[in-house]
Amino acid sequence: MPDTPTPATLHKNAGGTPNPGPPPGSGGAKPVADRGRTALAVGVVEKIAGMAAREVPGIHALGSGLARTFGAMRDRVPGGKPSVGRGIKADVGEKQTAIDIALVVEYGVVIPELARQVRENIINAVERMTGLEVVEVNIAVNDVHLPDEPEFEEEEESVSASGQRPKLK
Repeated sequence: MPDTPTPATLHKNAGGTPNPGPPPGSGGAKPVADRGRTALAVGVVEKIAGMAAREVPGIHALGSGLARTFGAMRDRVPGGKPSVGRGIKADVGEKQTAIDIALVVEYGVVIPELARQVRENIINAVERMTGLEVVEVNIAVNDVHLPDEPEFEEEEESVSASGQRPKLK
């Protein structure tokens, strides 16, 4: 390994800056960008995908009913923050990722077109921001939000305010 610089030889050059490696043409140095690796947490990809999905008009909420219920309860705890990645599951490798997303859509949207837009937006955002190749985005539409349906938070407030379910008239 005579061409590999040691820490002592890196600091011996006259300018006081580290020697970038063997001179060009000596046949052994990797480009600086290839020295080391970058690891992305699953939560990073899930947040990016969640934000990208929410940008598409026609999405009412992300997550299954159970995830939204637990998320709403967690959001109400003092200091709790809404989870941008709720309803998203990502499998992240060194160079590729696969994403699963659960949606609640607004009544009246064309679901295949909405799914295409969501998939495209997620793929573009994740690939641009992380450099990972998105191999698939699986979309599960779990519910349709009707215009006259109350929001989940309103129902929960009426239950939790009195400690009982509201009486039907």
